[in-house]
This record gives sequence, structure tokens and C-alpha cells, in this order.
Amino acid sequence: MRSQVVVTASLVINAVFFVANLAVAIPSGSRAVLSQAVFSVTDLLGAVLLIWGFRASQRPASPRHPFGYGKERFFWAFIASFVSFTVAGLIVLVAGLERVLNPTPVSEPVYGVLVVGLSLAASVAGIVVTLRELRRARQTVGTLLESAHLGVKTVFYQDVVSVGAGAVAFVGIGLVALDGIDVADGISACIVGALLIIVGFVVSAESRELLIGRSIPEPLAREILGFVERDPRIRRVRSLQSMMLGPDDALVALQVNFVDGLTTDHIEREIDMLGAGLRAEFPQIRHIVIEPES
Repeated sequence: MRSQVVVTASLVINAVFFVANLAVAIPSGSRAVLSQAVFSVTDLLGAVLLIWGFRASQRPASPRHPFGYGKERFFWAFIASFVSFTVAGLIVLVAGLERVLNPTPVSEPVYGVLVVGLSLAASVAGIVVTLRELRRARQTVGTLLESAHLGVKTVFYQDVVSVGAGAVAFVGIGLVALDGIDVADGISACIVGALLIIVGFVVSAESRELLIGRSIPEPLAREILGFVERDPRIRRVRSLQSMMLGPDDALVALQVNFVDGLTTDHIEREIDMLGAGLRAEFPQIRHIVIEPES
């Protein structure tokens, strides 16, 4: 899946609608529109951080980092989700509470309805881009959510939450425009802020798992075991340990029991052949340690 396409699309969309929402939010005083502007700018910053993480992860391995820099993408995805959801949520929630406690008229609410509606449509367009890239890679939303592609998942969550937040803001500013219920503007901003904070904690918790060191998915581990145990010179796999080092980079350590009668040279050749076979069959397994059982 082309992660860069999804992140870049998010960058462009959020840049355009940050300017549009801010241009309406400042003169109108609408907190609902301001919530969309804040979410857009934090999404924009989040997309920049994700691109930075991708570039940082491409550095070659070094003696200090022998397994490379793949986890840079996990770290910057964590920072991006924290900024995009938690920080944005707190700002929007505080602004909404201030408007609920001190409701004031919103000037030209029709412009607010228009720009929030366009932002909502842009969020739907962002989801369409992600779904198109998933189809191109022959993947589904389910496989994306189960994968270690935190950057793409963060953008996907941003777009999904942006649709929900945009709908709430649209209703809020719509009530102001149609019925003059000024307090609805602040209430909608509070709901958007709370939604962002909740999603921020959920996404950050997933990032934490990968930063600490999550194993490869169970289906993949079973496929690797089956591949190894089909080798006629291997009696049994005693243990399989693994760790995700990046979205498409994993470490696998195997302890195997070879059949009797093999010399040391035979075992060494078998280990080399097995490692090469695993890398060819499972490209995401870039680091393999095979230890013969003593």
C-alpha cells in the first residue's frame, strides 16, 4: 500500500480547509467552525510528522541501530496522533465550554454552514483515497486496522473522526443559522473536543504496543511455522519469537530441532537455506535468527 499517497492527500486537503475554516471562524466567532479549523491544522501538522517519520525510517542500519530505524514510524505516528486528537480536542473543548458559559451571537452563520459542509465532503474524499489505495494493494479496512501501518491508520482515523466531528459541527452551526440557538455552537464544539480526546487515547494506546515491541500477527506466525516445519530436515520448531520493527519490517527468532545425523556443516547450510527461503516467502521478515536446539 502506498502510504505516502494517503498521507500526502491528507496534507493537501487539511491545508486547504484550515485556511477556509479559519477565514470564516475569526469574523463569525463560531466555535463550531473554529473546531474544524483547529482539527485541520493539527491534522496538517500530524501529516507532516508522519512524512518525517517515513523519511527517518529509511536510514540504513548502523552499529548503534543494527535493526534499522523502522520504529521511527511508530514514534512519529504516536506524536501525530497525540497532536491531532488529544491536543486538538483539549483546545476545542475549552473553546466550546467558554461559548456555552458565555453564549454570544454568531455573525453570518450561513458561511459557517457552507465551509463546514465542504470540510465534511473533503473528509469523505480522504476516506475514498484510503479505500482506493487499499483496493489497489488488495487489502481491506480490516487488514489495515490489524496491521502495523500506524501512519495510514492515523490518517484513516483522522478522516473518520473528521466526518463525525464535521457532522456535529454542521448540525451546531445549522441550528444557529436556522433557529438562532447560539448555545448550540458551543455545545457542538464541546462534543467535537470530547470525541477527539477519546479517539486520541485509543490511537495512542495502539502506538504504545508497537513502541514497546509487539509480536507479528498470529496468522503470519502460523504461516512461518508451517513453512519451516515442511522442511524435511527439521523435526520440530521449539519456539518462535518475533517483534515488529516497522510496518513492513519484523524480526523473527526460531529455535529448531534438526533431524539426527546432520553434521555441523550440514546444519549451517540448512540454516542459510532456511533463512533465504523465509525471506523470499515472507518479504516483511527482514531479520531472521535461527538457533539449532542443542
